[in-house]
Amino acid sequence: MTSTVTRSPALPARPAPLVEAARTGRVLPAWPVTVPLLAYPLWWAAGLGVLVFSAAAAVMLVLLVRAARRGRRLRLPPGFPLWLVFLLVVVGGLAVLDVNPVGTLPLDAGGRLLGAGFRIGEYLTATVVLLYAGNLNDTELPRRRMVRLLGWLFALTVAGGLLGVVAGSFAFTSPVEWLLPARVRADGFVQSLVHPYAAQLMDLGDGVQPRPSAPWGYTNTWGNNFCLLVGWFVVACRDASRPVWGWLTLLVGLAVAVVPVIFSLNRGLWIGVAVAAAYVALRLAANGRLAALGALLAATALVGVVVAASPLGSVINDRLDHGKSNGVRTYLTQRAVTGVLESPVIGYGTTRTTAGGRHSITVGESATCARCGNFTIGGNGQLWQLLYAHGLLGTVSYLGFFAVGLWRFRRDNTAVGIAGGAVIVGSLTATLWYNALVTPLIVTLLGYALLWRQHIQEESR
Repeated sequence: MTSTVTRSPALPARPAPLVEAARTGRVLPAWPVTVPLLAYPLWWAAGLGVLVFSAAAAVMLVLLVRAARRGRRLRLPPGFPLWLVFLLVVVGGLAVLDVNPVGTLPLDAGGRLLGAGFRIGEYLTATVVLLYAGNLNDTELPRRRMVRLLGWLFALTVAGGLLGVVAGSFAFTSPVEWLLPARVRADGFVQSLVHPYAAQLMDLGDGVQPRPSAPWGYTNTWGNNFCLLVGWFVVACRDASRPVWGWLTLLVGLAVAVVPVIFSLNRGLWIGVAVAAAYVALRLAANGRLAALGALLAATALVGVVVAASPLGSVINDRLDHGKSNGVRTYLTQRAVTGVLESPVIGYGTTRTTAGGRHSITVGESATCARCGNFTIGGNGQLWQLLYAHGLLGTVSYLGFFAVGLWRFRRDNTAVGIAGGAVIVGSLTATLWYNALVTPLIVTLLGYALLWRQHIQEESR
């Protein structure tokens, strides 16, 4: 009697080219992208925060070089020559660090090298993140998962905003902060990097108020990232495997998000959200997607009614009536324009600190008046920093890179295409009042990478 042995079905074999690529080291793993994004709350609590992207970029660079050496063909995004010109201008700016424009605090090149070096390092970090994320394929990191990761960052932003609203004074000393010398960790900029806190406490004319900043360090960075990430949250919910739960998550998430958006007292954020909504509405209308357009308009109207019928409306009115920072922003914009006229090609290499305040060089920052003067020229928006620190050549190449992408991907009418276009438009608009380094630029370039990958996929069909 012959016995019959029943074998369990074998697992599907991995495609031979993929197996060969993995064996030879040509596969790019997804974890250098996913780990910083997925575990960002842990990095923030540990005091690494935005610094984790620099560490991840170092790993990405090694993996890119290894894959290229072993035969993988690496691609460059549209407009990348312009971005290379920008990087060259940024690095070349080191040659003019010792220049002291009239009306600024005198300092030698060595005193400005740390700030300039940090910006160079972070621009290079963002560049590596763009190249790595854009060269991943759908086997290594599906675009759908990338969208969900960015949607997850939006959820973290809303959660941090709520924490800032209900517990504005919440803060703690991180492990990384404990390891730093007391003199170093007392620096305000270092504090923003390694000291986790829920909100910035600011006096906007009606007493000191907490303005949400967690987990991004600054209130303005929080608002910038909110605008850049909200579209990906919408796409992730729309693409959920269970549509009912996806739409419910979307409605609840956006309703909850209104609270920290209003209490952030961030006018730039309010304008940014309006610009993003208008861009999406125009794209939907141009494509004849009237149902989606109707849903967007209905949601906008609902938010307006809720705000008008609740105490949130009075918060908005109070903020608009107390534009305490308007004078400072106008003054810094004027100084940036004057600076670019004096050094039009490559600027001054980095920012400068004004001698005194708006009305007199003798009125400056003091223990009793922290906002009386000694302002940072280029600290009131990416556009003004580009003009002042990197001149017309740096400004045109930076903005031109994003303009090329916006034009190249303009026909992508998918959800990813419209959300990605909104990110670029929002990022360009925000240059008027927000600085891009560090996380807003990385978030923008991750969106650019998604658009780029989508474009490659369409071309290969």
